[in-house]
Formats: sequence, C-alpha cells, structure tokens
Amino acid sequence: MMRIGHGYDVHRLVRDRALILGGVKIDYQLGLLGHSDADVLLHAVCDAILGALGLGDIGKHFPDSSAEFSGIDSRKLLREVIAKASQAGYQIGNLDSTLICQQPKLAAAIPLMVERIAADCRVECGRINVKATTTEELGFAGRSEGIAAHAVVLLVKTE
Repeated sequence: MMRIGHGYDVHRLVRDRALILGGVKIDYQLGLLGHSDADVLLHAVCDAILGALGLGDIGKHFPDSSAEFSGIDSRKLLREVIAKASQAGYQIGNLDSTLICQQPKLAAAIPLMVERIAADCRVECGRINVKATTTEELGFAGRSEGIAAHAVVLLVKTE
C-alpha cells in the first residue's frame, strides 16, 4: 500500500529573524516570519506527510494560536509527524521538495538539509531530495519578499 501527499508553504522574509530552511540555519540578513521558527521547507514536508495520511495539515496539529508552539524548532514538528506516520504503519518511500526564492543561494546548504530531513524521517539520504529554484525575479519570491516550498511524499506501508 502506498499513499502520496503534497505540501506547500510560504513565509514572509523580515529583518531580525534567523533564516532556517530544512533544519539548517542559513547565513542571510533576513529570516522568515512565523509563529514557530518558520522553516517553510519543513512545514511543506509536514503537510505532505499529513496529507498522505489523510490527517489534515500542520495548522490542525500545531496551531499558531497555541503558545506551546511559539518559536518551536520545526524539526520537532517533523519528528512528531513522522511518529504519526509510523503509528499508522507507514514510512517515507521518497520525498521530493523544492525551495522557491531569489536569494539567498542555497546550493551549498542543501546536502545538510537532506541529512537532517533524512535523520528526522528515519530514512537514508537517498530517499530525500531537496532542490532550490528562483522565479527569475518574478512575483513575491522574485522580489525577495518571501520564500515558498513544495514537497511531494510517497509513503509506503511497513507492515
């Protein structure tokens, strides 16, 4: 048995916030605004997994109205989502994701993002793919107003 899920998230770039993507702190003058650490990539990954499980989205499980999740490391959220998948008898078959931003350039950070996502998902790195693209200076991402991420996941039954 296999299940497919898609996730998408966007956060605004602002001053005086750290930029965390895929669980990696990126050296950049702007960061993402959000109730948690605003890791747009991990939020899209969580939504993809939750969607594949038919469990709604990240906001349903970790609402931004809850002080419990204020400033939380999104890797903790991902680990909780993976625990839900495991409890349902599923694991990641593969995950493909795309970060969409004009700046900063992310190629050097992607291998560490893959390592951290794989560790949190309890799978080998070969099952995780992270890409980055620009929008050729078009739209909010092209104007460096925010960063978006898409993620598609295939879950496979473990039992």
